Amino acid sequence: MSESPVGKEQLRTWDRRYVWHPFTQMAEYEPMIIERAAGCTLVDVDGREFLDGVSSLWCNVHGHRHPKLDAAIRRQLDKVAHVTSLGQSNPTTITLARRLVEIAPKGLEHVFFSDDGATSVEVALKMAFQYWHQCKQPKPEKTAYVALGDAYHGDTLGSVSVGGVERFHAMFRPLLFDVLRLATPNSYRPPAGVPVNGVLEHCLGELEELLRQRHEQIAALVMEPLVQGAAGMVMHPRGYLRGVRHLTRRYGVLLIADEVAVGMGRTGKMFACEHEQVVPDLLCLAKGLTGGYLPLAATLATDEIYGAFLGEYAEGRTFFHGHTYGGNPLGAAVALATLDVFLEEQTLSRLQPKIARLGEHLARLAELPEVGDARQCGLIGAVELVRDKATKEPFPWEKKRGIRVCEHVLGRGVWIRPLGNVLVIMPPLAVSLGELDRICEAVEAAILATLS
Repeated sequence: MSESPVGKEQLRTWDRRYVWHPFTQMAEYEPMIIERAAGCTLVDVDGREFLDGVSSLWCNVHGHRHPKLDAAIRRQLDKVAHVTSLGQSNPTTITLARRLVEIAPKGLEHVFFSDDGATSVEVALKMAFQYWHQCKQPKPEKTAYVALGDAYHGDTLGSVSVGGVERFHAMFRPLLFDVLRLATPNSYRPPAGVPVNGVLEHCLGELEELLRQRHEQIAALVMEPLVQGAAGMVMHPRGYLRGVRHLTRRYGVLLIADEVAVGMGRTGKMFACEHEQVVPDLLCLAKGLTGGYLPLAATLATDEIYGAFLGEYAEGRTFFHGHTYGGNPLGAAVALATLDVFLEEQTLSRLQPKIARLGEHLARLAELPEVGDARQCGLIGAVELVRDKATKEPFPWEKKRGIRVCEHVLGRGVWIRPLGNVLVIMPPLAVSLGELDRICEAVEAAILATLS
C-alpha cells in the first residue's frame, strides 16, 4: 500500500527537523523544497518557478530533464544498476573511460573513478604520494604539497588540507597535514605591495623560489585552473597556468589540475587546461561529468604515473583506494549521454554568443554602486560587492550583503547563491539568451533595491 501524499507544511517541518543541510546554519534555515524541474527552470512545492542561475551548485550542464540523459539512465536500469569496480567492470563504465581519454588533454591515458569532486582530489593526492615511492627513481622524501591561498578542493580531510578558505577549514586544522601555501593570483585583490599588472610575474616568481628551495620535498602542486571557485570566483591572470606547468616540470613536481568546477565546458572549452595548452599529471573531474544528474567523479592519470603502480601482487604496488559506487553504471551511462549531447547539440560552439551576452551584462553591472568588480571566464560570472569602490573595502561577512541580494533575486524568480560578498552567475550551459538576460537583470535590480 502506498503512503498518502505528504503535505507541503509537513515536508517543511520534516526538512527542518530531520535534514542537516551542508554549509547551512540550521537555526536560521528556511526550507526551499524543489519538487521538479525542466530545462533551466526549478519548480518548488508551491508551484513557484525559478531560473536555475547556479546550475544546481555548478553541476547541471544541459538542463534538467534532458530527454537523452533521462533515457540513458532508463536504458541502463534495464541492464544493471550497480557493479563494483573492485575486481569487476561493466561495458558502460569501460566505454566512458575510453571516451574521457579521447577528449582529455593528450597524455592522460588512465581513469580512476570515484564518487564526487572531493574524492577525485583525495585520489590524486594519494596517487602523487605513492607515485614518488614507486617510480623508476623513487624519491620517498617528496611528501609535501603546494596549494594556493583561498583554495577549495572539497571537504574530505586530504582535500581540506590543501584547501585554504579559512572560514570553512579553521575548525579542522588539528586534523590536517601542513601545506606549502602560495599567494592567490588575484588581479582584483593583489598580494600586498604588488601592482595589478605585476600579479602574474610576482606569483610565478614566488612559486619558482619555493620550488627552487623545496622541490626535493614537494610531491605535487594542486590548483583549480583559471578560476578559483569557492574563493569567490577569483580569475587568474592569463599565462599563470602555463607558467605553473612550466615550473613544475622544470623542478620535477607533479601538477594536479582540479577541474571539478571549471571542467565540462564551463570556461568555453571542454577543459580549462585547454585554454593554455597545458597537460597536467593528474586531472580531477566531477560535477558536470554526468550533466549534474548523478554522483560520479574521475581522476585521469598519465602513463608515467599509472606505470609506477604495476608489478607483482607481493610487491605491494597496488593503489589501495576505492569507493563502493566508483564507476557506477548509472552514472557512467548519463556521463556518456552528456558527452553525446555536447557533440549533437554543438554545445561549445553555441556557447559563444551566451558568453558574449554575459560579458555585456557584467560590464553594466560593474558600474553599479557597491560593485567593486564584475569578472568572467566563459559562462562563469562573478559580481563582487564592496562597501567602498575606491578602496575595495569589503562588507563584513556577518552583514550578509550577498545573501540579502540573493534573497531579493529569489523574489524575482531567479535562484543564485553567493560566496560571501560575491554573487555567482553560473547557469546551465543550455541557458537561452532570454533566460540569461532575466538572470542578470534580476541581479541588477536586487543590487539597486538593497543598497546599504
